[in-house]
Amino acid sequence: MVKESRAEWKVKYFSRILNLFDEYKTCLLVGVDNVGSKQMQEIRIAMRGHGEIIMGKNTMIRKAIRGHLQENPHLERLLPYIVGNVGFVFTKEDLGEIRKKLLENKRGAPAKAGAIAPCDVKLEPQNTGMGPEKTSFFQALQIPTKISRGTIEILNDVHLIKIGEKVGASEAALLNMLGIMPFSYGLAVQQVYDNGSIYSPEVLDCHFG
Repeated sequence: MVKESRAEWKVKYFSRILNLFDEYKTCLLVGVDNVGSKQMQEIRIAMRGHGEIIMGKNTMIRKAIRGHLQENPHLERLLPYIVGNVGFVFTKEDLGEIRKKLLENKRGAPAKAGAIAPCDVKLEPQNTGMGPEKTSFFQALQIPTKISRGTIEILNDVHLIKIGEKVGASEAALLNMLGIMPFSYGLAVQQVYDNGSIYSPEVLDCHFG
C-alpha cells in the first residue's frame, strides 16, 4: 500500500473537518487533557452512531476554519476557544444526552505529583491498614492519627487537596498507598456551538435537565 504524503493527509483532514461543520449544525468543544489513547478509543466506540469525534493540532483546525469563513462566517466565533488540548464532538442528537454519554466514559485516575487537582480530595476517618512505620507520612501532612490494633487510624476528616491546587509529592504518595484514585478524566465539554451561537455547557443543565 502506498503511504499517503503529509500534504495529501492534510488535504483529507481539512476536507473532513469542513464537511463535518457543513453537515452538523451543533458540536461540543471538548478538553482532552489526561485522556490516554486507550480511553479515547473507548469513547469513540461509545459515541458510534451518536456523533463524530475529531481531534487535531489547533493550528490546523484554526487554518481550516479560517479558510471556510466565507461559506460559514459563524465559525469565526469558535476561534478564540481553540486553545490547549481540545477536540470536537459533532452530533445531531440532544446535546444534553451526548454530554451525559461523555461523562459516563470518565475513568478514575491516581493523583500524580505536579498535576492540578480537578476536584477537592478529602479523607474520612478510617483505619488505613498500614503499619506504624508509615506514621511519618501522616505527620508530614499534619494528619492526626493513632495506632489502633497495630495499624494507623485517621482520626478526623482531612481536606487533603483543594480544587485547582498543585498535587504535592507527599499527598500523591499517600493517596497511592491508600489505593485511592481521587480524580477522573474524560472529554470535558468546554463550549457548545449551536447554529452559529456559542454558550457554556452550564446552559445544558437548564435546557436539557
